[in-house]
Amino acid sequence: MKKIFFVAVLSLGSLTAFAQDGEEKAGEATQVAVTQDDFSEIETSNLPEAVATAVATDYPSGTISKAYVNKQEQYKLEVTLEDGTTGTLYADKDGNWIEL
Repeated sequence: MKKIFFVAVLSLGSLTAFAQDGEEKAGEATQVAVTQDDFSEIETSNLPEAVATAVATDYPSGTISKAYVNKQEQYKLEVTLEDGTTGTLYADKDGNWIEL
């Protein structure tokens, strides 16, 4: 009698363990919104001379394709080099590089 009870408990326990593997839990979808950090696009001709000089000095083969500014007078610059690589640089109004 003990053996039959022991076998029944083991069978029931193993069946429930396998049943849990087949269940899939519905996960919540996470949505990430990327903002431009309050930067608004400006003409590259409207950049301060210090910023344009900093790009010309540190990246002589680079051209500024797009420029953005925020309320703190920080500039986001999309720079393209001669070899076709592009990158984003951040500078303050005095032409100092910053990290955002």
